Amino acid sequence: MDQILDKYKTIAEPSEGIYKEKGSKFISYAYPVYSEEEIKEHVSALKEKYYDARHHCFAWQLGVDGLRFRANDDGEPSGTAGKPIHGQIKSHELTNILVVVIRYFGGTKLGVPGLIHAYKEATIDAINNTTIVEKTVNDIYAVNFDYLVMNDIMKIVKDESLNIVNQQFDLTCTIEFSLRQSEIDKVIGRFEKIDSVKCEFLRTE
Repeated sequence: MDQILDKYKTIAEPSEGIYKEKGSKFISYAYPVYSEEEIKEHVSALKEKYYDARHHCFAWQLGVDGLRFRANDDGEPSGTAGKPIHGQIKSHELTNILVVVIRYFGGTKLGVPGLIHAYKEATIDAINNTTIVEKTVNDIYAVNFDYLVMNDIMKIVKDESLNIVNQQFDLTCTIEFSLRQSEIDKVIGRFEKIDSVKCEFLRTE
């Protein structure tokens, strides 16, 4: 059986960084993100805030498999901005992250190696100014059961240290819980051995 990829590293909170070279200023922002819509909003807000800057270059990566990413040079020579930004995201083994680097030109051209170095250093500074955290990919499930089997259900909840997000107790009871994807088969299998129990997938966190 293939191993489930359900663990990843990202940043805990937004951060800023800066790098200066020969009068040019590179202001960097890093954000934890979970959708392309979120990414567009951050990029758009920074373009509005730094409307007078010459370049707003960025790179992002989403998902645990590393297959969803984009690098944008925003007018800089090809491969000198978005690629080194994304390179630092990869070398720090991060995902669900956006890094935007805003450049104010200082009058002296830096050349291709200089630009690559500047965008790389600005990205490193933003990443260094936040906390890297490890997270798991969790699914939300609902377990529906008769009140009579409550004790059996709660024993599994306790044994597996399940994170309950919602619960309702009546003649028919429901518990919604968050569960790491690699644990799903084992835990759901335990619940389904109990009479009257129905398990239902709700969503991925």
